Amino acid sequence: MKTFKGLDAVPHGFGPTAVTIGKFDGVHRGHREIIARLRTIAEAQDLATAVVTFDRNPLALLAPDKCPESLVSNRQKLELLATTGLDATVLLPFDRALASVPATEFVERVLVDTLHAKAVLVGRDFRYGARGAGDVALLADLGATFGFTVEVVDDVAPDGERRVSSSWVRELLAEGDVRRATELLGHTPTVSGIVVHGAARGRELGFPTANLTPESEGLIPADGVYAGWLTDSGTRYPAAISVGDNPTFEGVPKKQVEAYVLDRELDLYDHVVDVEFVERIRGMVAFTTIPALIDTIRDDVERTRGILGL
Repeated sequence: MKTFKGLDAVPHGFGPTAVTIGKFDGVHRGHREIIARLRTIAEAQDLATAVVTFDRNPLALLAPDKCPESLVSNRQKLELLATTGLDATVLLPFDRALASVPATEFVERVLVDTLHAKAVLVGRDFRYGARGAGDVALLADLGATFGFTVEVVDDVAPDGERRVSSSWVRELLAEGDVRRATELLGHTPTVSGIVVHGAARGRELGFPTANLTPESEGLIPADGVYAGWLTDSGTRYPAAISVGDNPTFEGVPKKQVEAYVLDRELDLYDHVVDVEFVERIRGMVAFTTIPALIDTIRDDVERTRGILGL
């Protein structure tokens, strides 16, 4: 997949294309359905496939107090989009200049002049242009003028439930239900970050952990202990993962992610690692004695083995 950061980065001769536009936060099953349909249309008409997305949620600029946390970083989003078979992603900086572009001009500049769109897929509630003035009806009218078709994609609603959305995934992660979040995402919730030095309490207890910097990428799930995986330089290791402020000890940063790699000790300091959350084992508990804590960690490790099928 080619990645174009800004309209100016798109080669003059790129296209003609089948295009969809959106935030694509999390690249969940709903997004993947849209991309699958996009690829079907593109193959039938011999078009290149392209996603237009943004470097931030528009609300981060327009209404910061209403902007939710992102499920993934831009890097993670681009990596996930690359797994869908797209030809290209255009990552637009959502700044005041872009926010002020009128709807018709947005379509002309992005879809017509830059991507030479012949087919455009959007959701029913798609809005674009300054103050969200553009809607699907206007887009269809502009398509008739500029020579592209517009298709509205139905929502993905598994088993008749609510539609798959980034908001629903956030709710599940806030509850620690990473298994259900995985089903909606189509991939395991993952946090990426640099391994930093901690207080070495895990090592003292016999369970040395890789501690991620608080400035990690990806939305961290609810406090608790999880079974999952740690990936370093392409190698994936089973891990028991702790998330939270560790109520047994004082001075631990909020939302600390610590991963204990099973059955081996690795030197991971300063490495960038991925931590995947497969299933929540328990909530966070304050222990009155160290032996009780050690016994519970041992149980966490054994439950991790069972969950991961080791």
